[in-house]
Amino acid sequence: MAAIRSLETGNLNHVLIWIPKEGEEELRGIFEKAIVARKAGADANAVADDWFFENTIRLHRAGEGASYTGLKPAGLSEGPVVPRAEKAIETGDPKETIDFILKTIEEDLTHRFHRVMETKKYDVDDVAAGREYVEAFMGWVTYSHSLYMSVMHPPAHGDHDH
Repeated sequence: MAAIRSLETGNLNHVLIWIPKEGEEELRGIFEKAIVARKAGADANAVADDWFFENTIRLHRAGEGASYTGLKPAGLSEGPVVPRAEKAIETGDPKETIDFILKTIEEDLTHRFHRVMETKKYDVDDVAAGREYVEAFMGWVTYSHSLYMSVMHPPAHGDHDH
């Protein structure tokens, strides 16, 4: 939406906040060319817009440390959290987002814990059953630890190693 606003108003600042400083000069040049090209008719306008959008997204993704995978059609599902998080920002009330995430985590942790308890009592001579227990045990413990660490030490924006 910020890229669309920039093209509609001729003001690149709408989108620059989404671009790392290192990409600003490149995007400025692209924007200036796109503005000129948009005046050459409907077809040129569409090509210029797509070119600007692609480069805006590419530079934004680069700032996240992520690769550019192309333009995605509007309306693709972002999952259940992103719309709730964006709504919270609009309304100033994070309660629905927090409640949804806490409920989701609670349900998942409960499921993982029950799986550990279901597999805990196995015959020592049944190695396959013992392995099921270890898999459930590790799933419970490492997932719990991972959740805790992501809360206490969240990755930086764009850190895709977590």
